[in-house]
Amino acid sequence: MSRAIAFISTTALAIIVLVAACSDGADENVSTGSGAAPHTTTTKAIVQLAGTKGNEAIAGKITFTQQEGGVLVEATVAGLAAGKHGFHIHQLGDVTCLDGKCTKGHWNPTGAKHGGPDAAERHHGDLGNLEAGADGKATYKRVDKMIQLNGHDSIVGRGIIIHAGADDLTSQPTGAAGARVAQGVIGIAEEK
Repeated sequence: MSRAIAFISTTALAIIVLVAACSDGADENVSTGSGAAPHTTTTKAIVQLAGTKGNEAIAGKITFTQQEGGVLVEATVAGLAAGKHGFHIHQLGDVTCLDGKCTKGHWNPTGAKHGGPDAAERHHGDLGNLEAGADGKATYKRVDKMIQLNGHDSIVGRGIIIHAGADDLTSQPTGAAGARVAQGVIGIAEEK
């Protein structure tokens, strides 16, 4: 009797393994582990910003759109103190820390020095500053020639941080921009 059960169990396991091995991965609901659908190119990404602890009034949206010559970065943020605020892509998309520090440092895959968005040498994540008016609203729009939505150095899945103060664009390693007041994760957006 036990030999029969062992035979049936072994046969069932072999069938499961065979079916899994023969699967062509055509099921669009199966995760590829890459965060993107198989054989696709990301052309648009989005971030929903939220304030860190004590900065809950801050909210906004950032989009990244692939276009000729680079990636168009557009941001609209409300609830900021008037003035300039450092604006960076960070290494990780982990926004579980209330102070924003789970995102780690600036996204810097080449080991470059910190700089402004148009500097000859800069981190991939150095986007410069957002400037808020007296009403606490800030907008940003520029084409960045360094960041990428695809490939090894893709920004998709990484974090965005807005700082309390201005990025001076020269201090190492982060521009002396102060505390992290807002954070978000860069995700793939639906094209419209």
